[in-house]
Amino acid sequence: MITKDAEISAPVVAAPEPAAPQRRPRKARRAWDEAPRWQIYLPLGIYLLFTLIPFYWILLFALRPAGSTSLVPWPMTFEHFEKVWTERSFGTYFQNSVLIGVATLVMTTVIALAGGYALARFDFRVKRGFMLALLCSQFVPGALLLVPLFQIFAKLQMINSLGSVVIAETVFQLPLSMILISGFIRNVPYSLEEAAWVDGCNRFTAFRIVVLPLLRPGLIAVGSFAFVHAWNHFLFALMFLSNQDKQTIPVGLNTLMSADSVDLGALAAGGIIAAVPVVVVFAFIQKWLITGFSAGAVKG
Repeated sequence: MITKDAEISAPVVAAPEPAAPQRRPRKARRAWDEAPRWQIYLPLGIYLLFTLIPFYWILLFALRPAGSTSLVPWPMTFEHFEKVWTERSFGTYFQNSVLIGVATLVMTTVIALAGGYALARFDFRVKRGFMLALLCSQFVPGALLLVPLFQIFAKLQMINSLGSVVIAETVFQLPLSMILISGFIRNVPYSLEEAAWVDGCNRFTAFRIVVLPLLRPGLIAVGSFAFVHAWNHFLFALMFLSNQDKQTIPVGLNTLMSADSVDLGALAAGGIIAAVPVVVVFAFIQKWLITGFSAGAVKG
């Protein structure tokens, strides 16, 4: 029989410490958990090579003298840029494209902001049907809108006016812009607006003070998308603008190509003039653009 004193005097044996987990060798972990660096950089390098070669080819034709066959643009010349800017009226085309792009950006953003707020904050009977109509409109190509829009603008006497192109571009961009904006607004908690109402703000003031500052990434994403599409679109400017002093850069690039010959130097210089503004804009807004598209994709 074991007494209480014996239990007290019995030695206490410490539990053995658990063995430390053995780490797999570096080579074994790399074989299973991560790919070697060359398997990542080699495809990226090949893709980058095929991407940069066309850009270098355009720069080569734009900067080397006419008739040269050198693979290096030396001696460097800017005669092609001077030719397209002055003789080919690219200065006027550039100004018209800027006006159309900025006007389309403003109109699309303002109208899509109002429509997106209604879709995100209000419930009405035909809401699902309206959203379905917006989605289905994205399957309609812009070429199908040319005839009805031309007839409408002809009756309104807006043919050969920059306003006709702005309205057509805005109509074409609105469905997708409203869907994106509604997704951005749904990400803003409704309780923030309710708190502003309690503090004495009306709906418009609460939206302007509380919601609108939080939508900056989304507005930049939608506005930049509308601007780039209006800048690069060819059909509407070709159909609705007939005078040369009203044409845009995409139509101007088309005039550099004829059935008999193509001035490759002038065409390359015009392509660079058309691409540089878009590249500069995206270089400055890329942070807000990525944030805006990722935020709008969470809910919708």
